[in-house]
Amino acid sequence: MPLVTTKEMFKKAYEGGYAIGAFNVNNMEIVQGITRAAKKLNAPVILQCSAGARKYASHDYLVAMVKAAAEETGLPIALHLDHGPDFETCKSCIDGGFTSVMIDGSSLPYEENIALTKKVVDYAHEHGCVVEGELGTLAGVEDDVQVDSDAASYTRPEEVFDFVSRTGVDSLAIAIGTSHGAYKFKPGQKPQLRFDILKAVEEKLPGFPIVLHGASSVNQEHIKLINKFGGEMPDAIGIPEEMLRKAASMAVCKINVDSDIRIAMTAALRKHLTENPTHFDPRQYLTPARNLIEEVVAHKIEVVFGSKDKA
Repeated sequence: MPLVTTKEMFKKAYEGGYAIGAFNVNNMEIVQGITRAAKKLNAPVILQCSAGARKYASHDYLVAMVKAAAEETGLPIALHLDHGPDFETCKSCIDGGFTSVMIDGSSLPYEENIALTKKVVDYAHEHGCVVEGELGTLAGVEDDVQVDSDAASYTRPEEVFDFVSRTGVDSLAIAIGTSHGAYKFKPGQKPQLRFDILKAVEEKLPGFPIVLHGASSVNQEHIKLINKFGGEMPDAIGIPEEMLRKAASMAVCKINVDSDIRIAMTAALRKHLTENPTHFDPRQYLTPARNLIEEVVAHKIEVVFGSKDKA
């Protein structure tokens, strides 16, 4: 099956009260782990690449691997640019086979964000590609995206209709209390999503797909594995899964997953290499890493996003 855009999958997700998982990929084992879980559960999926992933693995390798996964599984799979920093990066991805791009102008003044986003939308739509924009800024670190907590800001519902109308974006990432990275909150601070903002956005944009970034809900057992086998990771507090499920039942049609996969992969690698110090065949230690990624993704699809059997 060829790669698809997110238009049809978001329409079905909005009407069905579930979300599509958008999983960041960096190499073959991550692509395989994600898509094997999606195939097993018959779920649509978005594979997304950051600018950092394109530097690491190269654009052509990533596109080829994702296309191979779509052909092998027969699933509806979209290839998405995560946090496109500028028009040139988005254009390169559109020209190079991506079916969806995000232009992140959230740190710019409002009017500049609109101008940049519209420029990307105009080019993308001419080439059959869809665009995700962003209003509001999330704290945390993800590749080259770094925002101090003091600089983070919630999305202003009164701006969303104007932004979507003037830019023509196909989906909108909003800030309602999530944060990039695994470590999201200060000691004693409890995560809380601003469902009042999400509801207000939903009322301003009925039927329009909303996106959540920074929505890690890290498995504490994976943190314990890393610490047991030579790591020094503090406890990671993620967004409670029940909050993400509630968001998915509302207007949120796409939920991003990255830190969960990185931590799971690292936990499996450390465990295997500590228990098998003489192993030097990458297939020996990457297989359990791929298997744990598959397990994590399957849990997200079935329990958190509700997208099982929605392909």
